[in-house]
Amino acid sequence: MTTITQADLARFRGTDHYYKHGFGGFNYTDGVKYLADAAQAYWLIDAIASYQPDKRVRGDEMLRHFQIWQLAVQDHSAVLTLLRDTDQPVLTQEIEHTDFPLPEVKLFLNEKVLMLPSEY
Repeated sequence: MTTITQADLARFRGTDHYYKHGFGGFNYTDGVKYLADAAQAYWLIDAIASYQPDKRVRGDEMLRHFQIWQLAVQDHSAVLTLLRDTDQPVLTQEIEHTDFPLPEVKLFLNEKVLMLPSEY
């Protein structure tokens, strides 16, 4: 795993390529690919994809178009939270153990494209 910082992520503006997620029904950007590669965190993309068929997501018009995903890490465990754009939590998943290198990361899923906030 390479060292990764919030500054590394903030340098991404827009994207040159889109990468298709196998079962999530969405694409992701260069910045998200960098995050997944550098932090060995393809599991994070998979976790987000696994919630897309959930009735709380699928049945909500707003969430079908825009989602905020936040991973908060503390003491080698984490909480993954789906938020509305009003910062209202919709669902959370506790992750018992992780070696994710950042204390927090946010991702946006906008119109079926998963991206870093700086790429929005």
